[in-house]
Amino acid sequence: MRSGTTGCVTPDTTETPRPGRRAAVPARPEAVLFDRDGTLCRDVPYNGDPRRVVLMPAAAAALRQLRRDGIPTAVVSNQSGIGRGLLTWKAVHAVNARLAAMLGGPVAFHVCPHVPADECDCRKPAPGLLLTACRTLGVRPQRMVMIGDIGADMAAAAAVGARGVLVPTPATRPEEIAAAPEVAPDLLAALAHVFSASPADPDLHRAASPAAQMISSIASTGRRAAAPLGLA
Repeated sequence: MRSGTTGCVTPDTTETPRPGRRAAVPARPEAVLFDRDGTLCRDVPYNGDPRRVVLMPAAAAALRQLRRDGIPTAVVSNQSGIGRGLLTWKAVHAVNARLAAMLGGPVAFHVCPHVPADECDCRKPAPGLLLTACRTLGVRPQRMVMIGDIGADMAAAAAVGARGVLVPTPATRPEEIAAAPEVAPDLLAALAHVFSASPADPDLHRAASPAAQMISSIASTGRRAAAPLGLA
């Protein structure tokens, strides 16, 4: 695990499609970055207890698939509980180690310990964590996909020029779902989408499964889970 505080970097721009031309098929991703809480494991605010780690649906299967296909991965996670004095680095290491074991193999973690008032360069939606992960993996941000459950994950992806896919939970804000560039009902659907040969369709998985119906319900009714967002 490591924390990274990096300077802001302006990402390379991609070609804007000319009028009358179809957008190019997105390049096959060379790496996948994941948010941690709410994406790979249940979001337990300021959790320092490995016994409370519970995998999100399909998380282990998604990581197995990527390892099988030789796709590098990393986890980028805001953990402001460290900066708030609610967590120690040792506790965060222990939770990450437990998560990696449950996912079935080694996992690289990049962690921001700062609180929002620190105005660091690494806390999502700032780009620092993603840039650090990309450098470590040896992949340009434009050839990477970021998968997360809240708008800050999507904003961080946009900040580095990466592709972002939102996998909402009942705690995801309706406006975050509406603003997401691409939405999938679960992690396996997200991977199937980004590794397909078809042009990106932001609505491809919005109505593809019971989980997607939940997404639609959240977006249309404004329903949210009681757990507050932005705690990390």
